[in-house]
Amino acid sequence: MTAPVLFEELDCANGTRFGVATLNAPQTLNGLTLEMAELLAERLQVWAADPGIAVVVLKGAGEKAFCAGGDLHSLYRSMRENTSGDPLANDYARRFFETEYRLDYAIHVYPKPVLCWGTGIVMGGGIGLMAGASHRVVSETSRLAMPEITIGLFPDVGGSWLLGRMTGRSGLFLALTGAPLNASDAIFTGMADYRIHTEDWDDVMADLLRQPWAMGGLDGDAAVTGRGVNDGLLERALRSHAPEEGGEHGPLRQHLFLINTLCGGKTLEDVADEIATLNGHEDPWLAKAAATFAAGAPSSARIAFTLQQRARLMSLADAFRAEYWAALRCAADGDFAEGVRALLIDKDKKPRWHPRAIEEADEAWVEPYFQPPWEPEAHPMADLEQSGSPFFGVEKT
Repeated sequence: MTAPVLFEELDCANGTRFGVATLNAPQTLNGLTLEMAELLAERLQVWAADPGIAVVVLKGAGEKAFCAGGDLHSLYRSMRENTSGDPLANDYARRFFETEYRLDYAIHVYPKPVLCWGTGIVMGGGIGLMAGASHRVVSETSRLAMPEITIGLFPDVGGSWLLGRMTGRSGLFLALTGAPLNASDAIFTGMADYRIHTEDWDDVMADLLRQPWAMGGLDGDAAVTGRGVNDGLLERALRSHAPEEGGEHGPLRQHLFLINTLCGGKTLEDVADEIATLNGHEDPWLAKAAATFAAGAPSSARIAFTLQQRARLMSLADAFRAEYWAALRCAADGDFAEGVRALLIDKDKKPRWHPRAIEEADEAWVEPYFQPPWEPEAHPMADLEQSGSPFFGVEKT
C-alpha cells in the first residue's frame, strides 16, 4: 500500500540535508487526512531536532494540487454517526481538528525554514499547511481559496487570523465569497511570497542543494545564527529564479477599492446587501463571488464574520483555540454535514441550510460558538505557546 505521505532526505553539497514531505494522494487532490496530519507532525518534530536538517520542503504529488482541503468524507461519516447535537461527542472530529490545528500552528512557529511549493489547487486545509511556512511559493497554476461557506464550515486552520490581517477588507470578502486567488493576488494579499514557473521547480531544487546551508539545533546562539543564515540563503535563491513581475494584477487587486467599499459596513447584514449588488457583474470573478455568497450557508457567513472581528485582538494560538470550538459546533449543528452531503455525497448541490437567512443567524444565534465548555487553562490546546517542546516555538502576534 502506498504511503499517504512520502518522506525523503536530500543531501546538500556541504553535508547538510533537506527534509522533503510529499502529500501523496493525487487521486483526492492530496486532501489532508487525519493519518497524513499525524505522519507530518511526527516527522516534522524529528526534523526539528536534527541539526543536519537545514530546510524542510512541503509539496504535493501530481500536477493538479498541493492540497485541496481536508478529508471531508471521513468527517461526514463521523457527523452522520454522531447526531446527539453534543459537540464533544464526535471523537473523530475532535481528533481531526486538534491534530490539524496543532500541525498548522507548529509550521507557523517551526524553528527551521519551511519551503512550501503551493502549485495547483490550494484550498482549506491546504491553506492551513501553506500559511505558516516561512517561504511560500506559488506558480502560474496556483489557485488559492477558502471556500468553506459552500459546505457550512468557515475559514479555519488559522484562517480567521490570516484573513483578518490582509490588506483592507479583502480577507472578509474572501471568507464570505470563497473567491479564488491566482499567483499575483496570493502574493499581493500576503498568502504567498514568491512566484516560480512550474517548469523551473527542478532547477530551483538543484540550485538549493548547492547552497552552503548552516547546521544548528533548536537552542542557543548557534541555532539562531543558523536560522538567519538559512532564511537569507533561501530567500536569495528563490528570488533569483522568480520571473520579473509583469502583466496585469489579479482580480482582487484590480477591484480592491470596490471590495473595501462593499465590505466596509459595520454589520454582516450591511456587507451582505453590498455584495449582492455584484450579481451579474461584468467581471466574472466578482459575479461568481456574489453567487457563491448567495448560495452559501448563512451560519458560515455569521461565524466567519464574527471570528474575523474577534481575531483582530487574538494571538495566533488564541485564534486556533477559538476556531477549534467553533468547528466542533459546526460538526454537531447540521449545516456542515448538509453542505458536504450536497457537494460531495449526493452531489445535488442543493443544500438545505438552517438557519436559512443571515437575519436568522444573528449575533445571539452565533454566541454559543464562542462559549467553549472549558476554562482557558483546560482547553485541549492550552499548551500551544509552550516553547519547551521542539515542535513549538515563539508565539506570533
